[in-house]
Amino acid sequence: MAKKANPGDSKPKCIYVRSGMDVESLKQAITEHLFYQQGRNIVNTSLNDLYMAVAYTVRDRIMQREHKTMNAVFEDRNVRLVSYLSAEFLLGPQLGVNLIDLDIYNVMKQAVEELGFNFEEVIAQEEEPGLGNGGLGRLAACYIDSLASMQIPAVGYGIRYEFGIFDQEIRDGWQFEKTDKWLRKGNPWESARPELLVNVNFGGHTESYTDSEGKIISDGNLPTW
Repeated sequence: MAKKANPGDSKPKCIYVRSGMDVESLKQAITEHLFYQQGRNIVNTSLNDLYMAVAYTVRDRIMQREHKTMNAVFEDRNVRLVSYLSAEFLLGPQLGVNLIDLDIYNVMKQAVEELGFNFEEVIAQEEEPGLGNGGLGRLAACYIDSLASMQIPAVGYGIRYEFGIFDQEIRDGWQFEKTDKWLRKGNPWESARPELLVNVNFGGHTESYTDSEGKIISDGNLPTW
């Protein structure tokens, strides 16, 4: 918490960098995340660094609610936690949605614009999480959204894909696929837990055989379909 004196005020105004929902608190939080987390400042920031600072500012406010919920789950044995298992979670862009859920969309817009930046450009900078490629992931995300809206404690368990669904381009009338490197500029919404890493082994074995042309197909020479 910091205090900022305004001319004519008898008492300095309190700025809550981690939890404040007012314009001044949000501006201070963005500035500090830029400086200490991104290694930038207001006069030399890139658009992506600014987006990261804004996203971290929003995440600070979300984390307080998460900790409060998890503490309630662990302290009260009568509280149950829903565990949703899915191979995919197509959540979509998170910044705008979280701002709406926290009811600070317009306040954050004012804060960003008072710092001298285009709020719509900051929102558009976010990469969509590549955590799936189909209806299964979208349905799972909708369930998680509904659980959160109903304030039901829930955790989604899925696969943290390094690459999402491929991007498509049309060149000279032909379709080409590009790797979706959605993590290349950072993901402010995740909290890495490397100490909880486990190895997942695959069972079974491979066999060699001779195809109709007399070619030996082994585990190191599998056909491409």
